[in-house]
Parts: sequence; C-alpha cells; structure tokens
Amino acid sequence: MVKIIQDFISKGNKNRPRNYMKPLYITVHNTSNTSKGADAASHAAFVKRSSTAVSWHYTVDENCIYQHLPLNENGWHAGDGRGTGNMKSIGIEICENSDGNFEKAVENAQWLIRQLMTDQGIPLSNVVPHKRWSGKECPRRLLDRWDSFKAGIAVANTNKKPSAKPTKAEPSKTAASKPAKKSYGLPTGILKVTKPLTKGSEVKALQQALAMVYYYPEKGAKNNGVDGYYGPKTADAVKRFQLMHGLAADGIYGPKTKAALQKSLK
Repeated sequence: MVKIIQDFISKGNKNRPRNYMKPLYITVHNTSNTSKGADAASHAAFVKRSSTAVSWHYTVDENCIYQHLPLNENGWHAGDGRGTGNMKSIGIEICENSDGNFEKAVENAQWLIRQLMTDQGIPLSNVVPHKRWSGKECPRRLLDRWDSFKAGIAVANTNKKPSAKPTKAEPSKTAASKPAKKSYGLPTGILKVTKPLTKGSEVKALQQALAMVYYYPEKGAKNNGVDGYYGPKTADAVKRFQLMHGLAADGIYGPKTKAALQKSLK
C-alpha cells in the first residue's frame, strides 16, 4: 500500500488560489531537484511556505505520497497562466532526489494516476507531460520514455488501494515522438470468452489493436501474446481498456468498446 498523506497548503497562501476545478487532465512533472533529502515531505514543506508562488496537487517519492491541494481546486504548476493546464488538470510531481529510488517513485506515481483516472473519470489519453502546456522539457526523466510510462499506468496494480481517509500530516517542520499507429481492421461483432475459447483473425486484430495502445503486451511471450485466442488475458486487457475509457468493464468487445478503441488508434 502506498501511503497518502494530506498536508494541504494554508487557505491564505497566494499559491492556493481556491478556484473551483473539475479536473479533465492529469499533468506529470519531475521535481528537477536531485539534492539529498528532497523527497515528498521536503516538497510538502516547501509548497506550504507563504513565499512560494507555485503549487500542485501531489508529490510522490519511493515511500509515500503527499497531497497539497484538494482535487476540486486548481494549482499553479503548468506554466500556462489561466489555461487548461493550470485550471483543469491535477498536477503530480515525481521526486528525483539522489538518495531516493526514482524508479520506485515512478511506479508509485503510475499507481496514483490509475486511481485518479478511475475516481475522476479521466481517460489515459488525458494523462499528459508538463511539456504539453508550456513547452518546458518536463518531466525531464520521462519524456524520452513517455509511451512506456503510460503503458505502466494501464497495468498498474489496482489491488493496492489507499485508505478511505488519507492520513493527515503531522505539523510540518520548515525544511529547506510516438510511433505511428497502424489502422487495424477491428472486428465488428461482439466477442466474449466462451468455452471453447473464441478464436480467429478477428480476435488477432483486436489483440494487435490493444497492443498498439499498450493494453496487450505480454512481454516474453511469442509475438507478445498475440495468438488469435480470446482467453482470460485478452478479456482482462479489454476490461482494463474499458475501465480507462469510462465504459462498463465487462471484458466484452462490443460496439462502444470498438468505437473507443478506434478513437485511441487515431
């Protein structure tokens, strides 16, 4: 379980504008702070200072997650003024302190994003890098592997769930380019797991399409598991795709799932 600690910025601080927000996007950042000790707690202390001008919603390190703002309030993190990045997106900073485990922090961020997508109804296509809004090379350590980072979100472990009520923080001490997608001939009928398992070229086309949007890679398996059999793994991939796109997660490939998949492939 990843511990989430609520440690909100004071309402009187200038970096908590308290504008109402209905989040439509999730914006990912790296802290660009490699100093030893520059973990989530340290950034929580920084963002609460009355002199700090910037703000975001979560800071993630390898051990825990700090929440600085309610999700129905905007922060100043995207560098686009009153544009969509600041006014309509949840900001997440991933720590890169030299004495921390960056890859574990990335995994924790992927898990958090998966939870937020489910809770807020935000599709995977609306998980974006800071660069999307301002052109800044951020998140600097993820931009060159952005597709694999998003693929990790799609398969993040949803068995890990935060406490119903996030932990309140103790009083703080002041601290210092995507590959071109092929247009697959997607099957038009409704496929589902049956006994014997449904199989054929239509199932293979569906698996290939899911693989293109990072829902069906089975690393290590022959042809990444694209075998033309609609078994439990294919049904699970369909369920995960449906979950990320606001559809009933039943594992059945129907017209709505086909339409959402075609849109994702464009």
